Amino acid sequence: MASRVVMPKLTDTMEEGVVVKWKKRVGEPVETGDVLAEIETDKAVMDLESFSSGILRQILANEGDTVKAGSLIAVVAEPDEDIEAVLHDTTAPSSPAVPPSPPAVAQKEQRRQAAQEDRIKASPRAKAMAAQRGIDLSAIEGTGPGGRIVERDLEAAAEAPPKRAAAKTGDISRPLSQMRKAIARATTQSKAPVPHFYLTVEIDMEEAERLRHKLKQKRRAHPSLNDLIIKAAALALARHPEINVSYEGDALRQHASIDIGVAVGLDDGLISPVLRDCGAKTLAQISTEMRDLIERARNKRLAPHEYTGATFSISNLGMYDVESFIAVLIPPEAAALAIGAVRDVPSAEAGTAKVRRRMKVTMSCDHRALDGVQGAKFLREFKRTLEHPLELVLPEDA
Repeated sequence: MASRVVMPKLTDTMEEGVVVKWKKRVGEPVETGDVLAEIETDKAVMDLESFSSGILRQILANEGDTVKAGSLIAVVAEPDEDIEAVLHDTTAPSSPAVPPSPPAVAQKEQRRQAAQEDRIKASPRAKAMAAQRGIDLSAIEGTGPGGRIVERDLEAAAEAPPKRAAAKTGDISRPLSQMRKAIARATTQSKAPVPHFYLTVEIDMEEAERLRHKLKQKRRAHPSLNDLIIKAAALALARHPEINVSYEGDALRQHASIDIGVAVGLDDGLISPVLRDCGAKTLAQISTEMRDLIERARNKRLAPHEYTGATFSISNLGMYDVESFIAVLIPPEAAALAIGAVRDVPSAEAGTAKVRRRMKVTMSCDHRALDGVQGAKFLREFKRTLEHPLELVLPEDA
């Protein structure tokens, strides 16, 4: 029986995908589980597997085509099987729009301008003056009877300072990547309906940096500063589980597992690999798993379950010398941390000015699920843990 191969909807945010490369050609045999193509989703490049055996009879989407999720892209069937019914059972993916040639564009623009000028109310004298001086009548506001453009309006326009051009010569428009489209959808859907509020603290990082230096001397694969931050957040969430929730309209979902998403910047956007069950992981485990997740994220080789469903997230721009910023919440999480740079900051201690290594952290909260006091208590615990970081490591690792 003929089998329809469609563009899969691999995540909740995926509306379309790109056919990166076909692994099978028309006429080649296909077995169940064979990889037919590589598909670029909004966050990763995934293998599209066949759900049936037969021959790849037809390909309906070329490499590089953008196809809506659920659209037919290929047919697998027996060599002598009639596939016409399958082909006409659904709408084939539309081909990318081909821009008209420059002459066609010019002719279209000329016709548009001519039609527009016919609709513009202007005196014959004003039209003649506009043609002589190269003035666009559509940009002139008429002061004559019924809004008609008259000679004095042209004179006033000539004396007015020139308006800035809408676009400079050489400007280009680049199509959005699948990842950037997903980011645009997710942040718009979050920022508009979710009532955010923000809390900021400054944390003394002297002891945390000292601990990291000590671990670096002892082990070749040592934890990063981000690993310490993830572990500290996991401990604070375990002690304040009211933060590890999601708003569900008429209820709050209390998550049993602490699943932390960590933002990773890519050339065309960002992705947040999710470290599952952080509350039960050691610092060494967090460090090892994060290295693997980040490497695969940068190569776009994460599976959908590895970058969705975080209950809390962390975004760190400290490596770019950003002092502080705020993060946009991505549901279902009710809170997120924005980590700034660790900086030398003058600090008064016992009446004496000293320079300390300090870091600003801003917490974004969903006010439907959390209140300021809850967020403040979590931040106080997070701050205390990083300022007294020995509890982040096992005794044998310290």
